[in-house]
Amino acid sequence: MPVERPADEGTQKRRRTMELLAKADESALIAAWDVLPHKPEVSRVRGPETGLVMLRGGSPFNLGEATVTRATIRLGTGEIGHGQTLGLSRRKAELAAIFDALAQRTDDQPHIERLLDQIEAGLAERDAQRERQTAATKVDFFTMVRGED
Repeated sequence: MPVERPADEGTQKRRRTMELLAKADESALIAAWDVLPHKPEVSRVRGPETGLVMLRGGSPFNLGEATVTRATIRLGTGEIGHGQTLGLSRRKAELAAIFDALAQRTDDQPHIERLLDQIEAGLAERDAQRERQTAATKVDFFTMVRGED
């Protein structure tokens, strides 16, 4: 069994970036692309392509399959970015890959950090809203004692 080494700070930061980009709404990524001060030169390395992945529910138990779209791009300056998303959105996967590559560039990091903070805030609000909706349907069960029969 392979031994897992603790991730360094750069790896943790990249992991966070890719996770948030994958969870982001496509509209947020499109809006961020539209306001990007300078559009980089982008070439496709792989995809975007769509396929299936198996979802596991434990060691021997498969839950089923999920559709995933992924893309890999290279910026004109050489950075390579990877993007993936659940579903069929080729545009979202490609934008996620572009922003992943831009996050590796020092000049673009402030813009990408703002985008990631917005995504994180949106996800937190979505979770809070889901929690409020769930709490509204909560049923409290109790046991009544009717006395001795």
